[in-house]
Amino acid sequence: MPSHRNPCIPRAVVSSPALRTFAALLALAASTAALAQQDFGAPTTQPPQYPQPSAPQSPPPAATGVPGYGNAPPAAGASASALQMLVQQEQQDFGVPPQQTLQPQMHGPTPTSIPGGQVITTDRLIPMLAQGPQHGPLVFHVLGPGDMLPGAQMATPASQAGTFDDQTQREFGQYLQQVTQGNKAKPLVFYCLNTQCWMSYNAALRAINMGFSQVMWYRGGIEAWQQAQQMAAGMQSPNGVR
Repeated sequence: MPSHRNPCIPRAVVSSPALRTFAALLALAASTAALAQQDFGAPTTQPPQYPQPSAPQSPPPAATGVPGYGNAPPAAGASASALQMLVQQEQQDFGVPPQQTLQPQMHGPTPTSIPGGQVITTDRLIPMLAQGPQHGPLVFHVLGPGDMLPGAQMATPASQAGTFDDQTQREFGQYLQQVTQGNKAKPLVFYCLNTQCWMSYNAALRAINMGFSQVMWYRGGIEAWQQAQQMAAGMQSPNGVR
């Protein structure tokens, strides 16, 4: 899937701990398989189609953190400013109230919060992933084939609408039981395309309703991650400051 670069974010930015950590994650991301699935662990050759992202329409709300887990390292200068601009886009408020039920629409403006869970932004996700899956969160890719976050696991079926006692819920519950080894306090991160994608919202709601206590929704999705990749690449380019 092609990335959509925000012209407000410079390609060449001065270094920061957050972006250097991000750059170190790129090698891991490159080695992650990108397979879609119809069932947990079953690949498919039919990728879903996704709309192009829309431009922000309103100022973002104040930043919200994830208490007690993975605060972002301090950044300096232009790189900190560029990363904050990205975070503000991820926090754009469309005026959509948070939902407690699974949504049938897969694409459209999303809320800025999720009942029973936390919203995570790129600046806080970077240091979390640097801890690795043993000490950091498990990350779930709720999309079809394409770029994935480092160490992400496929969980596309969990995006489906339905109820919290349907077959998808039971199968997803068995899957999470296996990958978390029954640890309901294990941090879980769900993401899909961008701030106008409900697929990961549904998946996160399913996990929350299973009793997982540290469910995080990466609202910016793969597109926010790709923009951060551009900033990290700018640091390493001949025009960037190492």
